Amino acid sequence: MTDPVTAAAQSELPGKPTSASRTTLSHIMTHSDTNLLGTVHGGVIMKLVDDAAGAVAGRHSEGPAVTASMDEMVFLEPVRIGDLVHVKAQVNWTGRTSMEVGVRVLAERWNESTPATQVGTAYLVFAAVDSEGRPRAVPPVLPHTERDRRRYQEAQIRRTHRLARRRAIRELREKRTAEGLLDD
Repeated sequence: MTDPVTAAAQSELPGKPTSASRTTLSHIMTHSDTNLLGTVHGGVIMKLVDDAAGAVAGRHSEGPAVTASMDEMVFLEPVRIGDLVHVKAQVNWTGRTSMEVGVRVLAERWNESTPATQVGTAYLVFAAVDSEGRPRAVPPVLPHTERDRRRYQEAQIRRTHRLARRRAIRELREKRTAEGLLDD
């Protein structure tokens, strides 16, 4: 696995600490956010996750960044009308032109003083792009805390699995094509 300090030394761009682009987006859930069961649509939460992650990716890369993939979105608890949702995002890992952003979703009742409950998590990959939509370099992330170093290492594992999955699928499709087993 790549050491973040070594990666920063190899990059032409100066590294940035994880904390430099960390952000929280908060939103109160209303009737227009709900499904037929009276809980908030998963898609509403996913949009908030993408918005917060996009802000973090743009901050870290100092320019436009687009969502390349969502590795995982886990809903742990339902979100209800009147919940104040906090979406916390940070860059966990950087490659040459891409970044993994980790997101935690918390919810609390708008009119209560009870602690927020974690209701979801997500991992997204963003690619930094220039004005013509071509990939551009991103600063390395420099995780300073033990928690940030753990997240960096976990992100490298997710990246390895993501690339292996893509390669295995591509090889399977090539094999099926070579065997004349074309899919519709």
